[in-house]
Amino acid sequence: MKIDVKRLAKLAHLQISAEQEKVYAAQMQDILEMVEKLPQLESKESLVDPNNPMTLRKDIPENSYKRDVILQNAPQTQAGCIVVPKVMD
Repeated sequence: MKIDVKRLAKLAHLQISAEQEKVYAAQMQDILEMVEKLPQLESKESLVDPNNPMTLRKDIPENSYKRDVILQNAPQTQAGCIVVPKVMD
């Protein structure tokens, strides 16, 4: 499979040189070849390791801090929120 690196770079709004294009094309080709060599899975059950099943923790609500206590540590607050410097015009 031929990979059009120039087109991908254009779609990603990247400028690459001809030398970089060759390097990236070779790297992408290697990745595709590696993926093609991966074995096919027969079923979705093969994704689960019976010796090490995933168990999720229980979602138990915990006590949280009250807003007033948290805002005591802020240098400046307004209307129950922390005031931060403006970063954009």
